[in-house]
Amino acid sequence: MKKKKHWYDYLWIWAILYFALGFFNVLFAWIGMIDFLLPLGIAIFGGNKFFCNHLCGRGQLFSKLGGDLKCSRNKPTPRWMSSKWFRYGFLIFFLTMFGNMVFQTYLVGAGASSLREAIKLFWTFRVPWGWTYTAGTVADWVAQFSFGFYSLMAYMSTSSFCLSTSDVARVTSFRARMLPPSHTTWSSCSIAWY
Repeated sequence: MKKKKHWYDYLWIWAILYFALGFFNVLFAWIGMIDFLLPLGIAIFGGNKFFCNHLCGRGQLFSKLGGDLKCSRNKPTPRWMSSKWFRYGFLIFFLTMFGNMVFQTYLVGAGASSLREAIKLFWTFRVPWGWTYTAGTVADWVAQFSFGFYSLMAYMSTSSFCLSTSDVARVTSFRARMLPPSHTTWSSCSIAWY
């Protein structure tokens, strides 16, 4: 018997759409705040991982890529990747990168730094992204936040990390298995390692 489809089973389309919109205009990164704040609200007020298990568009996209399209070798992932120290270490790393992005946005807003029209791949490599923004459209700090947030949340860093590990990991939509139980929404990776 085939499982009944729900509206949220198609949120993988949202993940592709969000990435595509940000590719052509980085200001669409602000829409990503939905994917950032909604899981936080569900975790805080619902006390569960409903977002991660059902509503995560990135997780669904990776599930489609790895499962339906066979883009993963489907090998078991090393045990250390699902260990507590790795999960909490990744959480700390992600929060540090997010804090750095907010600080850079503050510096641009305060006039202490200029706008950087680039994103970072794997949190390290600067990729010119200036074609996605017309200077003067919005305040520089708004644009800086867009570049930073798109880099952090919208697949350039986090999904690159996930895709790079998909050769050795089973890709699934249940990112909650990798995450620390009390911090489900703050991780940036959409694959779970069993």
